[in-house]
Amino acid sequence: MVITYLGNSYFKLTLGDLTIAVNPPDKSLKPARFGADIALISANTSEMNSPETVVLGDKEPFVIDGPGSYEVKGLLFTGAPSTATVGKEEKINTVYGFELDGIKIAFLGLANEEKAFSPEAKEIAAGADLVCVYVGDEPAKAYKTALSFDPSLIIPFGASKEMLAKFLKEGGQEKNELQDKATLKRRDLDGKEGLIIALADQS
Repeated sequence: MVITYLGNSYFKLTLGDLTIAVNPPDKSLKPARFGADIALISANTSEMNSPETVVLGDKEPFVIDGPGSYEVKGLLFTGAPSTATVGKEEKINTVYGFELDGIKIAFLGLANEEKAFSPEAKEIAAGADLVCVYVGDEPAKAYKTALSFDPSLIIPFGASKEMLAKFLKEGGQEKNELQDKATLKRRDLDGKEGLIIALADQS
């Protein structure tokens, strides 16, 4: 499995011929250069809800944009409700969990504090090997939230260079270097507890 970060809350995950887009933004913000089989949408904002931008050739994504259970391409996706503050407005946010190549993944969307999660969302995050958490301008809170779910790996996103440095410092992992992408196999989780993988924006 290869995970590529494309800025904001936008990720591309690939495994063989399968491509998953997470929170593709409006093309005026970041033009897509690939087609996706599946698109996960965490919140209804222009920065994260434009699945039409990951249509390419005969690839048109199956769109998952809210809580529920979905079986697509032999994979089971589970979404659960949470909330997130965007600007000064509270938004409905969906936390997603799924397994890819033997690794259980949780995308927390824009939720980064414990009180924002429903019991179902907490269950998804607590069962994950890899948690992707939004940092924004609250690195300490985001790190504490991600760590509370006891993952093997943590991928922060939505952070400026300064905020990412603070996030890494919270985890005592200041020396972790930015990676262009994360190439992961199940065995890579062995012995890992809260390892932060910092990904560079490849948009």
